[in-house]
Amino acid sequence: QVHLTESGGGLVQPGGSLRLSCAASQTIPHMLLMGWYRQAPGKERELVASISSGGVTNYGASAKGRFTISRDTAENAIYLQMDSLKPEDTAVYYCKLVVLIGSDTWGQGTQVTVSS
Repeated sequence: QVHLTESGGGLVQPGGSLRLSCAASQTIPHMLLMGWYRQAPGKERELVASISSGGVTNYGASAKGRFTISRDTAENAIYLQMDSLKPEDTAVYYCKLVVLIGSDTWGQGTQVTVSS
């Protein structure tokens, strides 16, 4: 079974940047997409950004123009570059893997806090 490990979260001031990483424990056959979701206290989990096996990216409304998703196929990893961070970006950020055959896989999450 594939395991996902996120890293890169932390405390940052408004206007600052963070880069999140998500690494898979093994090569992923039949991958459809990988993505980043986030969940703030009292809110539903929402899409931040995703990237398909073909490299097509998709962004949630809150991420457009400020966040960039990328991947390193050789390292079985995806990244999320977050710029111009706002207090409302504070949440736990989760990595998700969707495959053609089998169940979706979630990482354990990494906390991002934007505060002065």
